[in-house]
Amino acid sequence: MQHYPEAALYVVATPIGNLSDISLRALHVLQLVHAIACEDTRHTQTLLRQYGIDKPLLALHEHNEAQAAEGVIERLQRGERVAYVSDAGTPAVSDPGARLVAAVRAAGLVIMPLPGASSVTAALSVAGISGDAGFCFAGFLPSRALERDRAVTTLQTEHRAVVILEAPHRIEALARAMAPLGARSVTVGRELTKQFEEIVTMPAQDLAAWLAASSQRTRGEFVLVLHPGEQAQTRDDSARVLQLLLSELPLKTAVKLTAEITGASRNELYEAALQLKKP
Repeated sequence: MQHYPEAALYVVATPIGNLSDISLRALHVLQLVHAIACEDTRHTQTLLRQYGIDKPLLALHEHNEAQAAEGVIERLQRGERVAYVSDAGTPAVSDPGARLVAAVRAAGLVIMPLPGASSVTAALSVAGISGDAGFCFAGFLPSRALERDRAVTTLQTEHRAVVILEAPHRIEALARAMAPLGARSVTVGRELTKQFEEIVTMPAQDLAAWLAASSQRTRGEFVLVLHPGEQAQTRDDSARVLQLLLSELPLKTAVKLTAEITGASRNELYEAALQLKKP
């Protein structure tokens, strides 16, 4: 059984919608700590009441994080255990908490993560993208139109999958900005884990029309997974072809045929083949 030291900050993931997604370990720690710092005390109070937990709550959000972190550190230095939770999911990723964690680490104190619900991994798990392609997390793109368009332009050269978060009042603007990505697939997760959860995959150029087809579709929180670009797909295809040919043919022949079939670089294929041939 894991030890839960005193004078430690516990970064606790909470449900992203369905309260049943809270972990047993998270409930144990929330009962154990002396106080709970949180993004929104009202929101967190609702969660705690669901499980009969009554603890002092400390408001720590994007507008007061630096100052509130000092109060948390003072508690930790007195030997208290303090948890931090955001409104949903894992703190300090797109939610507040990163500055708190950095300040606690700078003070030489212990930080322990408690993993749990994540909209990022939930969306990736239903996007049907091979793990070999890799992914990056973009979070919320800029709110200003020009900056958002520039950010989307950079996605055209990103050949990994890209996870994007968006709020309901900005989803239509994001959809219009993503239209130039054309036929590149995007998986849209709306209201993940909640009653009206919706998950669809479509070409990026069709996203705006899909949203416009129903007023309900612009409601709720969004997670979008932009599928890998053509280069990543070609790399995956060439790797599969190379592995198949290597099982039947000499290395140089397999490399030559793979290059002709997929158009991939012969030098890169040769290096990959050497790695595959290693015992």
